[in-house]
This record gives sequence, C-alpha cells and structure tokens, in this order.
Amino acid sequence: MTAANRVMQSYGRCCASPNFFDTFYQHFLASSPAIRDKFTKTNMVAQKQLLRAGILNLVLYARGMSDTKLRALGQSHSREGLDIRPELYDLWLDSLLLAVKEHDKDADTDILAAWREVLGKGINLIKSFY
Repeated sequence: MTAANRVMQSYGRCCASPNFFDTFYQHFLASSPAIRDKFTKTNMVAQKQLLRAGILNLVLYARGMSDTKLRALGQSHSREGLDIRPELYDLWLDSLLLAVKEHDKDADTDILAAWREVLGKGINLIKSFY
C-alpha cells in the first residue's frame, strides 16, 4: 500500500472521531504564542471545515492531483497575505501528528512517518510561496 493510501485510511479513522479537529487545535494553539495570535479573530467552526478540506488536498496532491488549491493556499498564507511564516508549518504538522496518535487507534511509527512524508510534499509547495 502506498504512503498516501495509508494516510488516507488513517485520516478516515481520525475523521470518524468526533473530537479529532478539536484535539488538533488544542495542540496547535498551545504550540506557539505566534499561532495563538493568528487565530484570535477566527471562526473556529469554519476553520475546522477548512482544515478538513486542506488535509484532504494535501493527500490528493501527494497522490498526483492538481496543485491548484495548494498554490492558492500558499498565496493566501504568504507574507503578502496572512503572513504565515514557514516554520509555523512544522508546528502545524507536529500538532497534527499528535492528534493522529490520539485518534487513530492503528497509528504506529510507520503510519506517522507516512503522514509526515505525504503532507510534507504539499507543505513544501505552500512554504515556497512565502
């Protein structure tokens, strides 16, 4: 099974857990004051839906799908847009993997490594717009 398919199955198990996205944001917001500052005026209900779609787009990009949505995300998150510094994506991914460990009963070192590999491709594309 490819790394992208392992991640897609793991993501399905995570999405089946009702608190997965809340857990992610608890970890992510706790990871840095800079991140907390970025979310002070954010509608978190809407943000969780954007996150759900964003993770899916990262996996689909790793599977060879179009990069159009990730390019748009890169532009909106660039220094001219939301000004999301590249190093904050590392905290994002670390927070996501913590949430995956908590919500995917099958998450092991191989699955977590697959997440890092698969999402890393799209994250590097997004970072390149900064």
